[in-house]
Amino acid sequence: MAFGKTAGCLILWAAAMASAAQFPVRHEHRQDHCNGVLTVDEQGVSFAGPKKHQWSWKYQDIRQLTLSPGRVVVVTYKDDKLLLGADRTYRFTGKVPAGELYALLKNRLDQRFVAALAPDAGQDAGLPAWTFPVKHLGRIAGSEGTLTFGADSVIYSTPAKDDSRTWRYSDIDNISSSGPFQLTVTTFELDKYTFGGRKAFNFELKQPITEAVYNEIWIGIERKNGKIQ
Repeated sequence: MAFGKTAGCLILWAAAMASAAQFPVRHEHRQDHCNGVLTVDEQGVSFAGPKKHQWSWKYQDIRQLTLSPGRVVVVTYKDDKLLLGADRTYRFTGKVPAGELYALLKNRLDQRFVAALAPDAGQDAGLPAWTFPVKHLGRIAGSEGTLTFGADSVIYSTPAKDDSRTWRYSDIDNISSSGPFQLTVTTFELDKYTFGGRKAFNFELKQPITEAVYNEIWIGIERKNGKIQ
């Protein structure tokens, strides 16, 4: 009987660990930083730091959460008076367990979750159907990598810092193309250059995409998002 109780406790403990993560981070200020602990669980995200640096957000109160290796950025609905009413943003850095957090957040946050992660950070994209070598065209500088349309998600993988992405199909508004060497993935990620509108990722393909493959990808995304039957 004692063994049964011990085993049951271990199962409950493992389940609790699978639904929460807690780790030390630095809260980045405009000119300095402070240390504290960031907690992600079923209720939301919270930070415990020095006096006046303690916050707790339910998932419904997070306008966007960006997860990348070594960084968590929480954008809230509150106005930042020092930035003329821009959304108040909290940046945390440190040894972030990116793979564990991705598993916790992917089913708890909707399109407000931005996974700025490469596949080796812990995501499972399923078996890839199409992979293209690409260049992501940035406003100032771009990055090179691969764009993979998998069974469950779309992944842009690049060595460039914070430029990788894993999009669930529900994170994608649409895809479009102006020719065989160009592809645009329009997502629900906030774009600060368009006052919080959808962010478009423009890719230059190093190999041409055929019309048949493009049509199959487009139809697959539209079906997964329930836009067509």
